[in-house]
Amino acid sequence: MSSILVTGSKGVVGSCLVPILRHRGHSVVGIDLVHAPDGDEMWKKRNGVKPSYARCDVADYRQLDRVFEVCGPFDYVYHTAAEFGRWNGEDYYEQLWRTNAIGTKHIIRIQERVGFNLIHFSSSEVYGDYDGVMEEPTTETQAIRQLNDYAMSKRVNEQQIYNSRLEYGTKSIIVRLINTYGPGEWYHPYRSVICRLCYCSLRGLPVTVYRGHIRTFTFIEDACRTLANVISNFRDGEIYNIAGTFEHSVEHLADLVWALSNSDTSLISYKNTEPFTTKVKSVNVSKALRDLNHCVTVGLEEGIRRTLDWMAKSYGITVNRGLYKVARSSDGG
Repeated sequence: MSSILVTGSKGVVGSCLVPILRHRGHSVVGIDLVHAPDGDEMWKKRNGVKPSYARCDVADYRQLDRVFEVCGPFDYVYHTAAEFGRWNGEDYYEQLWRTNAIGTKHIIRIQERVGFNLIHFSSSEVYGDYDGVMEEPTTETQAIRQLNDYAMSKRVNEQQIYNSRLEYGTKSIIVRLINTYGPGEWYHPYRSVICRLCYCSLRGLPVTVYRGHIRTFTFIEDACRTLANVISNFRDGEIYNIAGTFEHSVEHLADLVWALSNSDTSLISYKNTEPFTTKVKSVNVSKALRDLNHCVTVGLEEGIRRTLDWMAKSYGITVNRGLYKVARSSDGG
C-alpha cells in the first residue's frame, strides 16, 4: 500500500482516479480549491482525525506546504490540478499561468526538499503544430510551435520537471492525456468538445462544428485505470501518451451525439477550421500499452451514451421511452 496525494482531486480526472486508487488499497489524500463534505485538513487535525481531503490552491506555497506537513509524507503525488483549455487560457491567462506554471513549480520545490515520486499531468496540446504521429520523443526532436497559452504552460511544466530531474535528482514521469471524456465533466464553454456537444444536444442549444479535425477519445474510466497502474511500474523519466486507439472526425462525433440524444440536427452549424487548434492528432500509445497495461474497454458510442445518461440525470433532463427531453431549469437552459 502506498501513501498518495492527488492534486485537483475534485476535478474530472481526479474524482475518478481517487476511488480507483483507494479501491486498490492505497491511502489517498486529495486537495482542491473548494471546501468539501469530506472535511478540511486543519479541522481534522485539531480533532485527532487523519485527513483525507484538504482545501488547497497549489499556486499558494503556504497552503501546499501545510498539506505536506499535516497529511504527509507521501510516496507518490499525482499532479492533476490545472487550469484547463485553450480558450480559458486566452480569457483568464493570469489564473492559467499562476496555477499551471507557478503551482507546478511549488510542487517541484517541495519534491526537491522532501522527496516523492511525481506523476505529472500534461496534455496533447504540447505537440502544437506538429502534423505527424504524436510520439513521446517528438517534443525533443522536432521544432514545435505551441498554438495557445494553455499549450505553452503545459510545455513549460514539462521543462521545469526535466530541469529538476537533472539538477536535483527528483523522480518524475509525465502523462499526456488526450481527449479524455465521460461522466463527471460539468458543462461550461471552456470544457472538452464531447462535454459541450452532449450538453448542447440535450439542452437544444446551437453549436458550431469545425470540419477536418481528427481526434482520438478516451473514456474517463479507461484512462484512470491506466493512470492508477503507473505506481505499479514507475519508470523515472518516462513520458506516456494516454489516448484512445481509434481516430474519429469531430463531424462524426457530432452526428453520433445528436443521434444518441435524438436532437434536432438543424442546431449544428459547420465552419472550415478552428483557430489556434491542431487539425489532426494521430497518437502513438504503444508505450502505455507496454508499460501501463493501457486498455480501451469503452468504445466511443457506449462512452457517449453513458456521458449523456449522466448529464441528463445531473441536470434534471427527463428521459421518456429512451428519448431525452429538455427540462427547463433555473439556469435558463
